[in-house]
Amino acid sequence: MAELNVENGKKLNEITSYRIRVLLVDDQPIIAEAVRRALAEEDIDFHYCQDPTNAVKMATELLPTIILQDLVMPEIDGLTMVKFYRASPVLLHVPIIVLSTKEEPEIKSKAFEFGANDYIVKLPDKMELVARIRYHSQSYINQKQRDEAFDALVKSQKELAAANAILQKLSSLDGLTGIPNRRRFDEVLKAEWQRSIRHATSISLIMLDIDFFKLFNDTYGHQGGDDCLKRVAKTLDESVSRETDMVARYGGEEFAAILPETGVKGALVVAEEMRANIEKQNISHESSKVADYVTISVGVATWVPERYSKSDELIALADQALYAAKEIGRNRVISAGVKLE
Repeated sequence: MAELNVENGKKLNEITSYRIRVLLVDDQPIIAEAVRRALAEEDIDFHYCQDPTNAVKMATELLPTIILQDLVMPEIDGLTMVKFYRASPVLLHVPIIVLSTKEEPEIKSKAFEFGANDYIVKLPDKMELVARIRYHSQSYINQKQRDEAFDALVKSQKELAAANAILQKLSSLDGLTGIPNRRRFDEVLKAEWQRSIRHATSISLIMLDIDFFKLFNDTYGHQGGDDCLKRVAKTLDESVSRETDMVARYGGEEFAAILPETGVKGALVVAEEMRANIEKQNISHESSKVADYVTISVGVATWVPERYSKSDELIALADQALYAAKEIGRNRVISAGVKLE
């Protein structure tokens, strides 16, 4: 199993496997030797601190699974030591067994009040000492492993949520141009359509495509065509300023823009700005029958939807307007007008 790594976190299958680690704090070496011998044949690490002034520091560095604290010590008594341990964030939950030479109910009560987990008269027989050490240590280890597992689960869930968010974003973008794709267009239009129904507000849709794009591809090749699509997409996306407006690649050389809460006049302003901005790019198009540079034809439709109406009807209107723009001569904006039902 992996060693504890608090800073880097851990995976669910890397929860730390702990050894029982005892720290005895007692000013009498004879007691330390007795405890050492009692634990010698056990799978337990034993550490000894004779000076109580060094005990907290040693415990913080050692990270024991249990502390055996003598009650009567020079300079600092055992109950005060218990309070010191409990004041340390690192040692706050480490089990503490207070060792005393006799059973005194009042002192025992104080020990528990200050945060001790157990109280034994030293020294009990080996079997009892080992049993108490194992019981308290294992409870502590189990809790630490549960905490690690919970932290790992939370971390894993956050990483999964972040990955899903990235995946969701990537699945919503057109791979070539980087703007929203047809799938995202359909999702947003459906949502905005329902919102318009709830609030009785208008919604406008702009449909456009690049004039004579097939001839452009024939002249400049598919790489040239891809570069053109990227520049057009970027220009169209920069032509809308509201966060609620969305430009998407509808398919091939065709693009669309959803403008929530936008009437005919506002939609026409945006559409004309798109057309003019594409013109300003001055992308060479020798095969165009309209101009020497890339141009677009634009259809605009506006609707105030009511319950049971379909967004497909708005798309059909915008398509009709786009078709009219191409029939009349391209490189222009045509509106389907307002449809109220």
